[in-house]
Amino acid sequence: MAAHPPTPRRHLHVARCSPDPSPPPPPSNPNNKREPPLLVSLLSAVPDWADAVQERRIRDRRPLYDHASWRAHRSSRRHLRHFLSSFSSRVILSLAPPVSAFTAFAAAIATYNTLLPAYALTASSLPYQLTAPALALLLVFRTEASYARFDEGRKAWMRVLAAAADLAGMVRPPAPEPAPADDDHLRRALINYILAFPVALKCHIICDSDVRGDLQGLLAEDDLNVVLASKHRPRCIIEFISQTLHMLDLDEQKRTIMVSKLSCFLEGIGVCEQLIGIPIPLSYTRLTSRFLVLWHLTLPVILWNECKWIVVPATFISAASLFCIEEVGVLIEEPFPMLALDALCKQLHDGIKDVNEVQNSVHTRLVAKTKGRKGTDNGWPSSKREAAKID
Repeated sequence: MAAHPPTPRRHLHVARCSPDPSPPPPPSNPNNKREPPLLVSLLSAVPDWADAVQERRIRDRRPLYDHASWRAHRSSRRHLRHFLSSFSSRVILSLAPPVSAFTAFAAAIATYNTLLPAYALTASSLPYQLTAPALALLLVFRTEASYARFDEGRKAWMRVLAAAADLAGMVRPPAPEPAPADDDHLRRALINYILAFPVALKCHIICDSDVRGDLQGLLAEDDLNVVLASKHRPRCIIEFISQTLHMLDLDEQKRTIMVSKLSCFLEGIGVCEQLIGIPIPLSYTRLTSRFLVLWHLTLPVILWNECKWIVVPATFISAASLFCIEEVGVLIEEPFPMLALDALCKQLHDGIKDVNEVQNSVHTRLVAKTKGRKGTDNGWPSSKREAAKID
């Protein structure tokens, strides 16, 4: 009987429920990007740290000033306090990389000129005397333009908050005329929508805001889900306000006035988005930065004949001063992280709540004062005879 050839064995791929005891190590760089050299990583460590400190301090919530804050602000001890807090200032910490770099460069130039005096790098100070006014004008324009943007953002927010307070005041029914149950429910919801709009606008223009956490106590859960699903949350809340106004039982003239108040909200959105999306012309920012860099790169060469090794502290003082001015202009160019928006929204909420309580309290007291006193004006006797009876 002829032998059959051996049947080739089939390899069965069995799916395992447990992982392989010795899985291959994951690729160290899945995106196939070349890691920077060690020297570049070390040189970028200080700028990365300074940027992280600056961004972390920008997210800090700023309080509104009260009387105690103003007393400390104008105190004669403020100069000492500001000087002692220099190493915790985010402006100064963010400037550690450029100031230290220019100071080290000045020390290198001074060392070279000391070791090789025959080949010392020197130059006349006349170009500095001619270009100093130009640098001063650039810095002045930069800071003034940034403060103009800061002031425009502040005024836009004041208009939004004033319109919200005015609209909430018009929603409340007069105290002697309580609203029906259904209408009262809509009015309460409308006031919450009005209070939620500044909060949503704040979250819309400030990065990494907790939208759900900020709106949690103002909106119902279903309304909050609709707002969070919207691509433009402030406009979604405006739509809530608009439709609620049309559902309320209001006088047509009053409804028209209240709907027209929404234009202040839309204007506030436009101004805020314009300030966020359009910075100061980049030509001025780049020119100022390049001018400052070239100025401090050549400063040790210009001052060597007159100052010698004093060029090192002179460069440090000049870089720290001028770069701080430019840094302040860059910071306030984006105005909204500089404003106490959380405190302003809370102040609006507390103010409307206090007005409601005062309105109810005043109405209760006036009703009790005038109850049962006919022929009197605001609870006071209308004749001397009634006054004598009271006495």
